[in-house]
Amino acid sequence: MSEQPLNPTPAGSPNATPADTTPAAPARTGSTAADAHADAHADALADASADEAAALRAASFERARRLRMEPRFPGGPAADPAGSHHERRIRSFQPRRSRVTTGQQESLERLWPKWGLDIDGKRVLDLTELFDGLPVVLEIGFGMGEATAQMAADDPGTGILAVDVHTPGQGNLLGLADRAGSTNVRVANGDAVILLREMLAPESLDGLRVYFPDPWPKARHHKRRLIQPDFLDLVAPVLKPGAIIHCATDWEPYAEQMLEVLTAHPRFANTAADGGYAPRPAFRPLTRFEGQGLDKGHVVHDLLFARV
Repeated sequence: MSEQPLNPTPAGSPNATPADTTPAAPARTGSTAADAHADAHADALADASADEAAALRAASFERARRLRMEPRFPGGPAADPAGSHHERRIRSFQPRRSRVTTGQQESLERLWPKWGLDIDGKRVLDLTELFDGLPVVLEIGFGMGEATAQMAADDPGTGILAVDVHTPGQGNLLGLADRAGSTNVRVANGDAVILLREMLAPESLDGLRVYFPDPWPKARHHKRRLIQPDFLDLVAPVLKPGAIIHCATDWEPYAEQMLEVLTAHPRFANTAADGGYAPRPAFRPLTRFEGQGLDKGHVVHDLLFARV
């Protein structure tokens, strides 16, 4: 949208004044309370002493931190569920900001109080109570939730604790599960590492699914990949003996790293007889990302390792 000058009187008209010929500041469109606060904050800093300016900056930072922690929707997922409990470390995910549709928002507002939870790192989840006694698998990174909803509908006897940070995807999965009549899905919002480390009891999971995680293809970003020895050290204690960690990727170098890391870990054993990749199990539907990779000629690799 183009912005119009505050005073549209054309220069050179009979009613023009010197003020008319001065370029006008562009009109502010879409101004919000945050914009007004930012303007007032800037004015206050300009008039303040050094000590007062430092105090104003600290107050503004704290206000911004509280706003980040507030749910985007009433009763919905928090923007920063762990808050100050988060430690500084390299993360394997990067939150995406995209528009939440009306349907996704409605699902979040209606279903989040029943089927959603924030990963705040402040309690240990009782999965038996949360899933009414069903065996539970953890899925990390479900995108828009189509494959997760399909697996939940196909296997109502297994609970799926699905973790992601993408708000539209959270709303979409909740809506898909609700329309399918699936009651065995719970959606967790936040960092899976905090969930694994601080919110799950030992040997409480019957499986882990990591489908098409971000491959971080650039060499300098490989440290951000999720499947690393330290991550497996967190996973092993919360899996029951014999539980399966199932990974899938269409990025060949990442598949090779996954196979190497999983094979080297003493708490996991490859279920493939030849020690390599496994055929895609029937319970894993083709995902949207998988379809995109196949269209580009990528080869998809599944890895199934049992916790020993």
